[in-house]
Amino acid sequence: MGIYSTVMDAVTEATGLSPTAFFTILAMMVVVYKVVCGMFLGPEDFRQKPQKEPVQLGDVTEAGLRAYDGSDPKKPLLIAIKGQIYDVSSSTMFYGRRGGPYSMFTGRDASRALAMLSFKPEDLTGNIQGLSAEELGVLEDWEYKFMDKYPKVGRVVPAPNTTENGDEVYIHDKIETD
Repeated sequence: MGIYSTVMDAVTEATGLSPTAFFTILAMMVVVYKVVCGMFLGPEDFRQKPQKEPVQLGDVTEAGLRAYDGSDPKKPLLIAIKGQIYDVSSSTMFYGRRGGPYSMFTGRDASRALAMLSFKPEDLTGNIQGLSAEELGVLEDWEYKFMDKYPKVGRVVPAPNTTENGDEVYIHDKIETD
C-alpha cells in the first residue's frame, strides 16, 4: 500500500488536485483526444502500408497485360478499361487473386464485362462494339471511377499482327524472281 499512497501524495503535491479530480480530468482528456483524432483519421489509416509508386508501363499488348493478373505477387494488379491501363494494387480486397470478387478482371481489358455487368469469361474483352447506349453509359461510369481512384499506368495497343478491332492481318511478301 506504500506505492499507492506515495503516488496519490505525489499527484496532489504536483497538481494541487485531489487524485480523483486528476484522474477524472486525465480520462476526459484521453476521450477528447480519441474523438478528435477519429474525426480526421480512421483506424484503417494507421494500418495501411505506404503506397508504392505505380509502375509506368506505357504501351502494352493484351497478351503482355495478362502478366499483371495477380499470379506474381511482385507485379502490380492492372486492369484496362477502353484501352487505358490502371494500377488497382491498392484495392487487393476487390481485385486480388485470393478471393477478390473482381479478380477475374485483372490482367485484362475488362471493358465489355464491366459495361454488361457480366462475369462471363467470354465478355472479358476490350471489344465494345455492339453495346447498347445504356451499357456504354455504365462503362463510362466505371471509367470515371477508375480515373478518380487509380493511377493510369499505360494503354493497351494491338498486337503487331492485328488491327484495332482484333482482326488478324496476314502479311504476304512479294518474292520477285529474275
